[in-house]
Amino acid sequence: MDIQRPSNARAKKLKRIAYVSVAVVFIAGVTLGLSRLKPAAPSVDRGTVWTDVVKRGPMVREVRGLGTLVPLDIRWIPAQTAMRVDKIVVRPGPKMLTPNTVILEMSNPEVQRDLLDAEYSLRAAESDLANLKVQVNSELMSQKAVEAGIRGDYEQAKLQHEVDYKLHQEGIGADVTEKLSKVREEQLKIRVALEEERTRVAVDSGNARVQAQQSHVDQARAAYELRKSQADALHVKVGMNGVLQLLPVDVGQNVAVGTNLARVADPTKLKAEIKIAETQARDVAYGQSATVDTRNGIVKGHVIRIDPSVVNGTVTVDVGIDDALPLGARPDLSVDGTIELENLKDVLYVGRPVHGQSDSTISLFKVTNDDSEGVRVNVKLGRSSVNTVEIIQGLQVGDKVILSDMSQWDNVDRIRLK
Repeated sequence: MDIQRPSNARAKKLKRIAYVSVAVVFIAGVTLGLSRLKPAAPSVDRGTVWTDVVKRGPMVREVRGLGTLVPLDIRWIPAQTAMRVDKIVVRPGPKMLTPNTVILEMSNPEVQRDLLDAEYSLRAAESDLANLKVQVNSELMSQKAVEAGIRGDYEQAKLQHEVDYKLHQEGIGADVTEKLSKVREEQLKIRVALEEERTRVAVDSGNARVQAQQSHVDQARAAYELRKSQADALHVKVGMNGVLQLLPVDVGQNVAVGTNLARVADPTKLKAEIKIAETQARDVAYGQSATVDTRNGIVKGHVIRIDPSVVNGTVTVDVGIDDALPLGARPDLSVDGTIELENLKDVLYVGRPVHGQSDSTISLFKVTNDDSEGVRVNVKLGRSSVNTVEIIQGLQVGDKVILSDMSQWDNVDRIRLK
């Protein structure tokens, strides 16, 4: 037969079901709530970040680069002929040398022989010119003497004709005598004109012959001067006031024509060769003001040359030095150069972020008013300088932003500052 269960057992079962249902609902609610919570903001040590406040006012645009001091006047001394190094008179060093200081003693027997040949050829040409001038003068004097004789005969014939003409008019002289004297006068007049023309031709001919011989003399003198300069070049001289920087030859060495024998520079006149990143060099122009830090003082200068080519991602800019260089400034000294591009009068600007480039949009962490957190914001940048950058959009005056490298927190929009 069936046995009826007690009613309290059923009540216990219902309570358990209720408890389980409540627990399931509670767990589901907690899980849903936790899933909707944002992840906790990472903490960043305040002392490890670099911040700056957005300002409005004038901003000087500058570009900066590393470089070296190099001489303005550099002279390479080449070999004018094939020669042999006999003696090194001066070694490279800081001593100032005069233009006539001999650096090397060279030798070349052919140069000496060619110099003697050129000297004798010049003397021979000069002797021929002197002899020709005497000959031309003698011929010209002879021609002038002939002309003078004919002119005397003509004057006599002219006077005789005048006498015969008067006598004929008075009826004393014969008609034939007057006519004969007239013919003689006319003939001698023609001969005088011919002799005058012959004298002019003789003068022109003599001048032409002298000029032709003078050309031979000039040619011989030019050859002699060339050979003499080649012989003088065997005594290699500095050629300017400066120091001997490099001597790439040694005693006994044979060098060919055009070989560089020495390099001389004036250490008192220097310029700075600054390497500017190609992305920043587009606004650099001739004449812009610049400063050069020699590690022992800062001097002013200006841009005097811009290299048209890009080498290893940089453009070489030459800066002329306007001020007196400080003590210790010498060629090949490492320097820092800063070039002023323009002076912006009234712009919104802030310190330049680590990864901030001009005319780009980046994200920065803006510090809250209580300095407890940093919130990511998008910022549009404009023109940039060495240490500052123009703000186009995204920030206001007085906003504080973090400029340090925050790439390790690219996946979060908020950080806590502790």
